Amino acid sequence: SAVLLLLLPLLLPAEVAWPVSSPEQQGFDKAKLDAVRDQLAAHATQAFLVARNGSLVYEWYAPGRDRNQKHYTASLAKSLVGGMSLLLAMQDRRISPDDPAWKYIPAWKNDPEKSRITIRHLATHSSGIQDAHQEGVSHEDLPGWMGEFWKRKPDPFTISLYRAPVLFPPGSRYHYSNTGMAALAYAVTASLRGAPEDDIKTLLASRIYGPLGIPASDWSIGYGEVTALDGLKLYANWGGGGFTPRAAARVGQLLVQEGMWEGRRLAASEWVGRMVAYGGSAAPDRVKEEPRALSGLCWHINTDGFWQGVPRDGFAGLGAGDQTLLVVPSLKLVVVRNGGDLKVDRARILFRPVVEALASGASKAPYPPSPVIRKITFDPESSIVRKAIGSDNWPLTWAGDGDLYTSYGDGFGFEPFIKPKLSMGIAKVTGPPAAFQGINIRSDSIERKGDGPKGLKASGILMVDGVLYMWVRNAGNSQLAWSADRGANWSWGFRFDQSFGSPAFLNFGRNYEGAPDGYVYTYSQDGPSAYQVDDGIVLARSPKDRIRDRGAYEFFVKLDADRQPVWTKEIARRGQVFSYPTGCQRLDVVYNPGIRRYLMALSSGHEGAWGIFDAPAPWGPWTTAFHTAAWGLGGTHGYRLPSKWISPDGRTMWLVFSGVKPNDAFCVRRFTLE
Repeated sequence: SAVLLLLLPLLLPAEVAWPVSSPEQQGFDKAKLDAVRDQLAAHATQAFLVARNGSLVYEWYAPGRDRNQKHYTASLAKSLVGGMSLLLAMQDRRISPDDPAWKYIPAWKNDPEKSRITIRHLATHSSGIQDAHQEGVSHEDLPGWMGEFWKRKPDPFTISLYRAPVLFPPGSRYHYSNTGMAALAYAVTASLRGAPEDDIKTLLASRIYGPLGIPASDWSIGYGEVTALDGLKLYANWGGGGFTPRAAARVGQLLVQEGMWEGRRLAASEWVGRMVAYGGSAAPDRVKEEPRALSGLCWHINTDGFWQGVPRDGFAGLGAGDQTLLVVPSLKLVVVRNGGDLKVDRARILFRPVVEALASGASKAPYPPSPVIRKITFDPESSIVRKAIGSDNWPLTWAGDGDLYTSYGDGFGFEPFIKPKLSMGIAKVTGPPAAFQGINIRSDSIERKGDGPKGLKASGILMVDGVLYMWVRNAGNSQLAWSADRGANWSWGFRFDQSFGSPAFLNFGRNYEGAPDGYVYTYSQDGPSAYQVDDGIVLARSPKDRIRDRGAYEFFVKLDADRQPVWTKEIARRGQVFSYPTGCQRLDVVYNPGIRRYLMALSSGHEGAWGIFDAPAPWGPWTTAFHTAAWGLGGTHGYRLPSKWISPDGRTMWLVFSGVKPNDAFCVRRFTLE
């Protein structure tokens, strides 16, 4: 085994390898990324890297720099080193965020102040331990223990544990603290006693950096030195690191993928989520002190929207000199910036412009024009019929009795309104589109309360052989329900707990008549929530007589060389049946027998960006029949294509949609296909 250990470094790649895509392939406007680069280059930037969906889409280095050169991390190490080592210790159940720190630092147990410090306090800068910092004074010129901390003499850990005072009751305030992070490094290392990897450097090399394919030459930590103290080998986690931009980005990509890497789980998704979630720790005082983002466990997080224009699931590792690793899971986005001080707001010059470059690119139709549908024309706005004012959502299916069955959200249903307001209620629609009537159906077994994401809501509905099936979102992620008596009584089934945050059934004709095979198909945006915009659509299927059986479901992976679908039983191996970076939210899919095409109505948000896409099979290939970045009616969403309201030749259809007032209703608008 000694020989194997000597050979292992030789097996690592010479550099961090990435798949490469063009900016356009990943939904970016390249001209806007070029503009971001130009701005950064004018502000002391030496490296700028953007990755999306696991592919490198933009990489730039200043003259004299290249992708193989490490750049100092400064406090970016708090995330790359401190955060990642804490993550592994937490998932191994060696340490918990709410453990008292004295459990790992015994000398603190009887200290009246330090005995109250938790691991979470240390990881969120709320321990109260004074930082080794004085405004306007360089590290080298700091007096006393503060200067000794940065000179690492005799060692920074002893200074942090025993000499740095506590300024306020732990947990009561935010105070950025390098010494607090040093205490965290000690605690994490102490938790590793007896583990196969009993120090932070070995742990990260074995469990994170090595499996990610990062060569040893591309990273370093701890100022290149180790401190021996109390039988522990201690490495700095607050600074002193060096990473190539690609190495730092690789760590960010692992977090985008919730800890999965090439089919192997390197980190538990539960703990990845908890690490970058807001745990209620003290917030920075943005009036009296330097404005900062909230703190997760060793990461800066955007939960409250501090970085304007960046999705709130975004988080970042940040260091002096404006070293940056930005991760936005909902956009599958990783950004790295290295260099000197920007001297301008980082969010304004870097975060927001990159996100805007992505949004701008996503305004373009993702697929070529339809070979069958040359044009879609909507009747004038004045023709729109609006009923059930104040309710939205409206998935629809054509039932065996000839009526449409639906579910509404956040309202009182059709007139005459019911009470109370429901987040999810049931109704049916009778008659033709020009003279329809809505009838509310009361059911204690399915009705729910709660506005927006706080209440369960239907995302898809289908009748098969006289039974109504309904996908319910906001259920972590979605849950199946069914009714054998046309909506009066409902039973509840399994949940999808990966992706499928807003699933919709593929609807065929009346009572699912005319389906070409024995399967029922379910589409969804590829994410956990109906309230974010994702990069693609996923597809599942089950035999129509086993819809309630989770074990019967298969998931689309890809098209093979003959353009036939490949399926898997493993949801984690799912692929996207439709790709549209930052363009996929809620959807509806129907088969139009008159033109023999599958039609997908897909929303790209709540502001009127949407499209209708068509294909000859449920899995594509897709083309664009209609697409708009702004429909012209203000905020609209929830676009539905009721199968009952398709003319025999397939050329006339009726759209049901919702939106903000006056379109917060069951809105019906006719359109024609040419």
